[in-house]
Amino acid sequence: MLWRVLANLGRGFAMGAADVVPGVSGGTVALLLGIYDRLVEQIAHLSAAAAQALRGRLRRAFAMAVRAEWGFLVALAAGIGAAILALVEAVRWLIDEQPVGFSAAFFGLVAVTVVTTRSQVSRWRADLAVTFVVVGVAVFLLLGVRAGSVADPAAVVIVGAGALVICAMILPGISGAFVLLLLGLYDPITEAVSDRDVGTVVLFGLGAVIGLAVFSRLLQRLLDRWRDAMIAVLMGLMAGSLRVLWPWPVGDADAGGFGNAALGAPPASDLAAAAIAAVAAGAVAVVLHRVGARQVPVEVPQG
Repeated sequence: MLWRVLANLGRGFAMGAADVVPGVSGGTVALLLGIYDRLVEQIAHLSAAAAQALRGRLRRAFAMAVRAEWGFLVALAAGIGAAILALVEAVRWLIDEQPVGFSAAFFGLVAVTVVTTRSQVSRWRADLAVTFVVVGVAVFLLLGVRAGSVADPAAVVIVGAGALVICAMILPGISGAFVLLLLGLYDPITEAVSDRDVGTVVLFGLGAVIGLAVFSRLLQRLLDRWRDAMIAVLMGLMAGSLRVLWPWPVGDADAGGFGNAALGAPPASDLAAAAIAAVAAGAVAVVLHRVGARQVPVEVPQG
């Protein structure tokens, strides 16, 4: 029992660490570790319980909530929260001081995850390949857009950002941190976490709860009905997000692949170190995929 709790804490910590990095999604790590479907199903189950409570059906809501895998969810959430609190400053330092190696490592990890995720498709068809390419190109182009930083965001903006970011965190390939960059809210939100600004964090968390309740149920239904097509979509999301992790953007030699999505050519002096970082992270991804492949599917109570 204890090892399961520790394992889920570790998985949550890995997801949280990924979510802090602009361009990387905790959903990517969940997919890599083989817990993605289980996580989405559990969140959707709790969302359904919450919906019953809002309708005044408290007994039914309580019965549904009791059947959720609380051990799995609490340990995962604790690991995610611990990672965000512990690593946000370290990640910001690495982005500033070691941008090329840091972004190259995550580029390798995400690229390998795209390849390994293909094994979850029961039969690869031409329409799935088209879906993968279209989504990948669309995301690639979308991530070329970025807003300037917002100095003092309004409460409603923070709540809305929380809803959008949590949706991005569930989807592999769409980074919650980079969504904040696109919205111009990365610095205000990460500073609020670092400074323990309770008001901002609560507003952001409220938005996250709203977004999670709505989006998780939709995603579960899509995975249940059109799994192969959805996996192709998720693969496209991850492939397109590689733009954000390209270590050599145009316009800022110190930005690495995180603050600028305009693509540039790599200097010869950086290639060896970046290649080593990418290959090493890719190897880690392969190991994590093999570990995740051993996960036993869990039936989720239907309500």
